[in-house]
Amino acid sequence: MQDEANELSVAVGKTVLVDTALPIKRVALGLGEIAEVHATSPTEVMVSGKAPGETSLIIWDAKGGRQFFNVTVRQSSAISDDSLEGIRRELRLELPGQPIKLTVENGTIFIRGTVKNLNASERAIKIVSTGGKVVNLLDVEVPPSQPQILLKVRFESVDRTKEIQAGINLFSSGFGNVLAGTSTGQFSPPTISAPTPGSPATVTLTNQLNLFAFLPGLNVGATLEALEGNQIAQVLAQPNIVAANGKEASFLAGGQFPFPSVQGAGAGGVGAVTVEFKEYGVRLNFIPTITPRGTIRLQVAPEVSTLDFSNGIQIGGFDVPGLDTRKVNTEVELADGQSFAIGGLLDNTDNETYQKIPFLGDIPIIGKFFQSIQKTKINSELIVIVTPEIVAPIEAGGALPDPKFPKKFLPPNSGIPMNTPDAKTAANTPAPTAPVLPVEKLIDSMRPEKPLVIDTASGTFGSSGGGSTSSGASTPVPGGSATPTEP
Repeated sequence: MQDEANELSVAVGKTVLVDTALPIKRVALGLGEIAEVHATSPTEVMVSGKAPGETSLIIWDAKGGRQFFNVTVRQSSAISDDSLEGIRRELRLELPGQPIKLTVENGTIFIRGTVKNLNASERAIKIVSTGGKVVNLLDVEVPPSQPQILLKVRFESVDRTKEIQAGINLFSSGFGNVLAGTSTGQFSPPTISAPTPGSPATVTLTNQLNLFAFLPGLNVGATLEALEGNQIAQVLAQPNIVAANGKEASFLAGGQFPFPSVQGAGAGGVGAVTVEFKEYGVRLNFIPTITPRGTIRLQVAPEVSTLDFSNGIQIGGFDVPGLDTRKVNTEVELADGQSFAIGGLLDNTDNETYQKIPFLGDIPIIGKFFQSIQKTKINSELIVIVTPEIVAPIEAGGALPDPKFPKKFLPPNSGIPMNTPDAKTAANTPAPTAPVLPVEKLIDSMRPEKPLVIDTASGTFGSSGGGSTSSGASTPVPGGSATPTEP
């Protein structure tokens, strides 16, 4: 038969006293590595916890009676009732009206309840963590949708070009029985052929320039270049882009041009040439963020680029243009509806080409007939005006700002409306959002999505996490073998 047992609980590092009615004769402990026992007086035993676990304690008295104890040694809790009450008091002060409950098990604090937002959850965890290890079991009220930010951008560019060309070519088709001609070479001179028996000398004009004179009696002529031109080009783009708070958006109005590059020498010393496509035009990248002050902090990078064939190169017989680029990358902070302007992006170019015939071109007054000059002046300025606004989407069923078409489109092929698949039913209507969510689920739902990776060669797109995409198309180029670009 087993005698009746008593329950005895003690924490690691703590001590309890067991009193007996009769004097103690003998004491036995099951596992000495869990607890230890000492008789402090004839009727008192001290039990100390050493490690978490369970064991047995038996005490015999002087008359032969005995008592059994089931001893449980638990992990020591570093949190006292006073410190736990102090933590609760701080939670009530910092987060009023938000029910939060604390429980302690084996030195670990479990926090439960519902808070208003993630900031309140983080603050509650910081307060409770002062008492020890914390397990967060809080729920958070589902926040409203993020505000949308509309960015209005105006690209204004005025390009002015002034060009002056002046030069003269003199020739003789038989004056004094002499065939002669003078030219600086900048403007194409006439071609003079020698006379043959039965036919006189001939003059072939490949470029008459803008003034031409010939005296048949003297067989003397001249072609004259005297031009002055002014050109004005205006570039204006006015994109309106909407982005969520803290999310990146971009805009490009332009195109792409092929850009071949040699990857190195292949078999037989022939270079492998790959073709990539570079973008150009009016581009805008920006990230708007709404600050706690209600203003909009804006990271914006406008760019305007055009093809420049004058600074291009030639590869395998193909002309590859350069890029004339003007761009800015800045960060500003504005209130809703305010604007800022980026100006002073000037491009002033003055090119002058001067040619003359040696010695003859240095003669005073007469030497001007043996000189040619071409002057080109380019002046351009780019101004970018940016206006951010906080906007709301159009309500369901509201009138949409569709463009006004001058003519009606073709009638439909059937009598079924085109928007029939958009009809709402009980099966495809999403369930209403729960008012509260666990903290970890709300944080997971706010993670940014994977960016799209667009394959310009095949016209397909997908997330960056799967599949392979090519950064350029493969095109054969004379003088080399084409290989696909590495993904």
